[in-house]
Amino acid sequence: MADMNKNDQVREKTPFFKKPGVSSVIASLVSILGGLIVGFIVLLLISVCNKDMSVSDSLKGIVTVLGGPFSAGNSGDILFQLGNMLFQATPLIMTGLSVAIAFKTGLFNIGAPGQYLMGAMGALIVSLSIPTTVVPVWIVWILALLAGTLLGVLWGAIPGFFKAKFNVNEVIVCIMTNWIAANVVSWVFNSTKEKFVNYAETKINFINKTSYNGVATPTLGLDKLFNNSYLDISIMIASAIAVILYIVMNKTTFGYELKACGFNKNASKYAGMNEKRNIILSMAIAGGLAACGAALWCLNGSQDFKWNTYLTLPADGFNGIPAALLASNNPIGVIFSAIFLKYIGVGGSNLSAQSSFNEYVSPLIVAVIIYFSGFSKLIKDLIAKSGKKKKPKNVGYGTEDPTPAADNAAEAKTAEGGSEV
Repeated sequence: MADMNKNDQVREKTPFFKKPGVSSVIASLVSILGGLIVGFIVLLLISVCNKDMSVSDSLKGIVTVLGGPFSAGNSGDILFQLGNMLFQATPLIMTGLSVAIAFKTGLFNIGAPGQYLMGAMGALIVSLSIPTTVVPVWIVWILALLAGTLLGVLWGAIPGFFKAKFNVNEVIVCIMTNWIAANVVSWVFNSTKEKFVNYAETKINFINKTSYNGVATPTLGLDKLFNNSYLDISIMIASAIAVILYIVMNKTTFGYELKACGFNKNASKYAGMNEKRNIILSMAIAGGLAACGAALWCLNGSQDFKWNTYLTLPADGFNGIPAALLASNNPIGVIFSAIFLKYIGVGGSNLSAQSSFNEYVSPLIVAVIIYFSGFSKLIKDLIAKSGKKKKPKNVGYGTEDPTPAADNAAEAKTAEGGSEV
């Protein structure tokens, strides 16, 4: 009972800003603010160096960036950009979740781009190969989503296997699997050009849209609500997956084992957990999440997929890293961080369209904000360490922070002719 009361007192004494959830939000906000300040300085320097511009242009520029879709102009454009922003945030949410889940298990999943490509390939091949005249469209859609996700699971399990069995650094294996995936996807679609490449629209570098086969993700009227944008229910699916992952990671034994493995795999093994299995499962789940994001993107029915990917990797695969960092690896937080990154991206696009700044300035500002997201963990650690007093050194074996009562007893014993130990 005494220990329980002591723990309760410690919790009560914890300052509000040091609580895990609060400190995570503060760290993310400080990172965003730092990125915006540096972005504004960049705009200011450009304005000062350009004789045709003034300081007011830099102020207008940062306001445009902060306005996101709302800086588009008329209400129709605002709704259109909002809808597209939410749709484009879907794969970023999924890759952010992919990175976050791996982080929770103490792994760095930099292989999301390769897993993303494999998911896109699996979803497109299945959706465009099964005749919808024989199989109902909704079944083809489900099969395509599952095929893309499972291919990502298998691709993500590869670095997990090498890490668990041979202790090979997962970053090295992930980088290798990224480029292997890029070449595999290019080879597969290059071998089946006549069947999958979009010759009908003279887009020889792109695969047919899934609407070519009548397969498309339901919109439930969201596209019309947002002024004929590309928005469909994929944003709802991604958000539901994030909530489920939050529950699994925080309320189930399986999630506890994954996090325990992340904190200390040797301790988790000593406690009876199968740490090798957990490492493989973590990376497999991460791969499936990234691939699912790609499948949802491709199954929209209006999106092109560039098949010759052997020279490039998808940006959303890498941008999942800052999305996870800004959210402090919280699955629900990833929803908001991913939407924010896309929000700033839309504002950056409006910046080059509505001001004298050229088209290269907006990606620069977005990149600076993404860069600052990497400091969120550092800021969180600084918040946790702030205000802590240094503990006095131990005075003996197994003794910490001697109490005044112990000091008085020792002095009394010495006065009586005894000896201190």
